[in-house]
Amino acid sequence: MDSHLEGRAARSTSVDDINAAAAAAPVSPRLVVTADGIRGEERWHTEHGGNAALAAIAAEAIGLLADSERLGFLCRCANPACSMLFLAENKRRKWCTSNICGNRARVARHYERTHTDGVGGT
Repeated sequence: MDSHLEGRAARSTSVDDINAAAAAAPVSPRLVVTADGIRGEERWHTEHGGNAALAAIAAEAIGLLADSERLGFLCRCANPACSMLFLAENKRRKWCTSNICGNRARVARHYERTHTDGVGGT
């Protein structure tokens, strides 16, 4: 995903790593009978090792990277101290979360306005 944001080709080893993580815990569809009727669900096969959580994350990454429309919404948080990526369906969105990184940026701007060279503050 970094390669996409940086406008460079993805490393084949990174692609191989994502594919391996997705394949480490295979999934299969299954039907489950409940009091409300039959519903479908996925069953993760971790009997021989494998990490279902990592496989699910890798599968989501594959789905995102293979979807050029959704991939166009991928952004890096505007906070230089943050490493989060997010899908910004609103083009004005700059931060991974407005209540954490966005709030920190607003507080920093306010501090700069009120505490710079004795202007407007103490």
